[in-house]
Amino acid sequence: MRVVLAEDHALLRDGLTRLLQAHGITVVAAVDNGPALLEALSEQRPEVAVVDVRLPPSFTDEGLQAALTARRRIPGQPILVLSQHVEQLYARELLTDDAGGIGYLLKDRVTSTDEFLDVLRRVAAGGTAMDPTVISRLLARTAKDEPLARLTRREHEVLALMAEGRSNAAIAQRLVIGDGAVGKHIANIFSKLDLPPSDGDNRRVRAVLAYLNG
Repeated sequence: MRVVLAEDHALLRDGLTRLLQAHGITVVAAVDNGPALLEALSEQRPEVAVVDVRLPPSFTDEGLQAALTARRRIPGQPILVLSQHVEQLYARELLTDDAGGIGYLLKDRVTSTDEFLDVLRRVAAGGTAMDPTVISRLLARTAKDEPLARLTRREHEVLALMAEGRSNAAIAQRLVIGDGAVGKHIANIFSKLDLPPSDGDNRRVRAVLAYLNG
C-alpha cells in the first residue's frame, strides 16, 4: 500500500513514516503543508493519504481544505484525517462525500498501532471509519434536524457504531443484543432517514452522513 503523509510536526511525521514502513507500507511522500499535500497527491496517486487538520501556512484547517480539494480533483481519493481537533465545517463537507474512503481519527484516542493500521487499510479499501467523538460533535450540531429526531436512543447508538465501520455482528456484541435486533434497528434507520436501497456498503455510510447535508 502506498501512502502520502501530511503532518507538520517533524517528530510525529518521522515516527508515522517509520511505523508504516515497519508494517510493509510505502510512504511515497511525507509533507508538512497543504500545497505540498496537493502536489504529492496529484503526482503520486496513493492508495490513501493521512492528513492532519492544521497545516501551514494557515495552521487552521489547511489540511482539511487540501483534502477537499484533492477529492474534487481525484474523485474517491481515500483520505484518513488524523488530528487533535474536530473542525466541524470542513469535516462535515468531507464526510458527506458518498464516494467512501474517508476516515477521521483523533490522535489522543488512538490506543494501539493495530487499531490505526486497521482503520488505514479500511479507508484505503473505500470504507469509512470515524472516531465516536467526531460523530457525537457532528450529531450535536444537527440534533434538531427532523430526520435525526426520528431516531430512538438505541438507533442513535447503532448509527454511531455503523459510523465506526463496525459490522452487524460487531455492533451486536458491543450493545449485547442479537444480530436480528441489529438488522431491525438498521432497517429502521434507513427508513427514518429516507434512504432507498442501493448497492454496496455506501448505504450504511449514507445513513450516518446524509442528514449532514441539510
